[in-house]
Amino acid sequence: MPGRDTTRDEFLAAAREMADAGRPTLARLLAEEAADRAATPADAARILADFPGLSLRTED
Repeated sequence: MPGRDTTRDEFLAAAREMADAGRPTLARLLAEEAADRAATPADAARILADFPGLSLRTED
C-alpha cells in the first residue's frame, strides 16, 4: 500500500521466508530491519539472535 511504512512484523515474516528458502544473508538483512523497528532493545536482541550472521550493512 503506497504511503505506508513496512512494520516490524512484516520484516520479520519476510526474514523467516528467506531463511526457509535457504537465503540466510537476505534473512539477516531483513531481521536487522525488523530489529530497528523493535519496541525495546531486548526485543531487537531477540530478533537478531534468531537470525545469526554478520551484518553486511554499511554506514555512511
